[in-house]
Amino acid sequence: MATRFLESAIPMRGRMIHDEAGNQESQLYDPQGGQCINSLERGILNEELLDQAAAHPSITVYFQHKLTTVDFDKRVASFSSTTPEGKTQAVEATFDFCIGADGSYSNVRRQMMRVVRMDYQQEYIPHEYVELRMPPGPVVDGSATFLIDPNHLHIWPRHSFMLIALPNKDRSFTCTLFAPKEELARLDRPHTILTWFREQFPDALALIGEDTLLVDFARNPRSSLISIKARPYHYRDRAIIIGDAAHSMVPFYGQGLNCGLEDVRILQTIFSARGIDGYATSKKPKVHFEANGEADVDKALEAALEEYSSTRHEDLTAISELAMKN
Repeated sequence: MATRFLESAIPMRGRMIHDEAGNQESQLYDPQGGQCINSLERGILNEELLDQAAAHPSITVYFQHKLTTVDFDKRVASFSSTTPEGKTQAVEATFDFCIGADGSYSNVRRQMMRVVRMDYQQEYIPHEYVELRMPPGPVVDGSATFLIDPNHLHIWPRHSFMLIALPNKDRSFTCTLFAPKEELARLDRPHTILTWFREQFPDALALIGEDTLLVDFARNPRSSLISIKARPYHYRDRAIIIGDAAHSMVPFYGQGLNCGLEDVRILQTIFSARGIDGYATSKKPKVHFEANGEADVDKALEAALEEYSSTRHEDLTAISELAMKN
C-alpha cells in the first residue's frame, strides 16, 4: 500500500518563498542528503484506505451512522442511523474493543471522559483557513503542465497571514490561505477579495485566476485551527483514542496525519511485543463487565494500552508544541 501511495506522491525538496515583489527563493530541506517531504492528495489517501478496509473479510463498513453514546463497561455503542429514505433510527452495536479515530471533535473521547480521569486541553488559534485551487498549466505534448515548480512547497508569507501551495498529480496545486478570522471576515464581496489578493498575492492571483478564486471563496468553508491535548488515551481494556481525537494539532509543521499513522504503528508494536493478537482476541466470547468482577478484563490488553498512554504522550505533546511555534 505504501508503494502505491508513493507512486501518487510528488516529492517536495524544499520551500519556495514568494516575496511581495514576486521574487522566489528556494530553501532546500536537505541540500546534502536530498531528503524531501511528499505531497499526496488527501482524497487519494482516504479513498485507498477505505477501499482496503472495505475489502478486508473481517471488516464491515457502515455509512450514515453517527455515534451518540457509548457504555464502555457494557461494551455497547449507540448510533443514530439515517436510512436511504431519509428516516432516522437508533442502532446499537456491541464491541470487544473500541478505537476512537473520529477526529478533533471526537465523540468517543467525550464519552470516555465520563469514565476516565482525563486531562484535557484545547486551544483555538486566531487564524482560520480556506482552501483554494491553482489549475494545471497549458497542455504540452498531450499533457498538462505545472504553472510553478512542483518539487517545492510554495509559501507566500505576509506578516500575520500566508498562502501555501502543494502540487497534485493532475498538475494542479492545492492552495491554502491562513489568516486571522477578522481578516477573512472582511473578504465578503468579490471586489474586496480581488482587491486584497492584488495587493497581497499578485503573482499567485495571476496563477489561480480571478474567476477560480471567487468560485473557491464562495464554495469552500472557513475552517478553524485547533490544538488538543489529552491524557490518558485509553480506558481499561475497552477503548483507545488515536489521531486527531487524541492530539489534534495546527498544520504548520505538516505532521498531524503522520502522527496519526504513527499512533497505529506504535500501538501495533506494543501489541506484538506483548503477544496480543487482534484476531485471537476477537474470537473470545462477548461477555459484559460486571462492576464487582474482574473476569471480563483482559489484563494483557489493559497493560498494553497503559504502556501506550504513558509512553506516547511526551512525543505527541512535543510535536504539537513544535507545530504551534512553527
